Amino acid sequence: MGHRLADTSTPARIAAPGEGIGRDELALATRNHGLPLEAMRHDLTPPGLHYVLTHYDIPYVPEDAPWQLVLGGRVRRPLTLTLADLRALPQVTTRVTLECAGNGRALLAPRPVSQPWLVEAVGTAEWTGVPLRLLLAAAGAEPDAVDVVCTGADHGVERGVEQDYQRALPLDVATGTDPEVLVAYEMNGAPLPPQHGRPLRLVVPGWYGMAQVKWLCEITVTDTPFTGFQQAVAYRLRQDAGDEGEPVTRIAPRALLVPPGFPDFMSRTRVVRPGTVTLEGRAWSGRAPVTRAEVSTDAGRSWHRADLEPDTGHPWAWRRWRFDWRAEPGEFVLSARATDAEGHTQPLEQPWNRGGFANNLVQRVDVLCLDEEFTQPGR
Repeated sequence: MGHRLADTSTPARIAAPGEGIGRDELALATRNHGLPLEAMRHDLTPPGLHYVLTHYDIPYVPEDAPWQLVLGGRVRRPLTLTLADLRALPQVTTRVTLECAGNGRALLAPRPVSQPWLVEAVGTAEWTGVPLRLLLAAAGAEPDAVDVVCTGADHGVERGVEQDYQRALPLDVATGTDPEVLVAYEMNGAPLPPQHGRPLRLVVPGWYGMAQVKWLCEITVTDTPFTGFQQAVAYRLRQDAGDEGEPVTRIAPRALLVPPGFPDFMSRTRVVRPGTVTLEGRAWSGRAPVTRAEVSTDAGRSWHRADLEPDTGHPWAWRRWRFDWRAEPGEFVLSARATDAEGHTQPLEQPWNRGGFANNLVQRVDVLCLDEEFTQPGR
């Protein structure tokens, strides 16, 4: 773990002018997948439709395989817990919207070379597990504790560094109650699927996906800030390769449209008929509850307030919104944007960073309103 194969300071690569998505990015795109946006109609995303980002291989863990979670480091009582031990502890179920930190990366110019997400790297599920704070209380963190380092069983090489996937949370986040971090063993009432971290994963409400360590096998409390690759090198907001950058943490507000009408197969342009078209979608933020959703039907020149469903009691999950649009024949660009209780809203022009992180630029959906059906040649 941590064996260096190359210089860890190697920056993320930026695509050359005119450079298209390469075979390496295409290979990533076939391993990882986003949420088909029409599936946002589900309050809870079915596990097979929920977005997936896996840095390395998905560990093979048979259903009956023994698994242990080791909790150590700067604690008074180190713990080794089996799945049965964890299931015997008080459990919590929390509805949480997860979003990849790189969602929207492929829309940036110049384009950071990595997993080429458009806007579909999101999903919402109900996660059941043990609050991390209870495990840390049982272990007894020492007074000098600073970070809680979480290690997954997935192992690989990234930018020349051989590593287990590791991320850390500040102690106050790991032991907090708003949000309450979970060591989860169920998704939507069933054991975690392999791609979502079976048998254990971390769920950190409000934080981007890089914090949600899957295949969780070790938790280590440290008395110094964690400086592992995924913490200090990869997930940073940088303008230049030499910048120290700011850490990626909480999810910026976003609203997305359920695609209206029906699609053209290749372009995904949507086709609707004249008349009242009910536009709908979801809005969320990891910084504060969403308080407003708006819709534009003219490429962002004007905005109309949408009807946001009442408070659902799930502050870390998306909320449905609706807006009735009077469609007339022509071509349109539809957009949606969200604003949260702290006044954060989505930009019309996206600030750029080298990693393509926290990109919450408003969505653009091309729509063609026709008063007659398409006809194929020869019919």
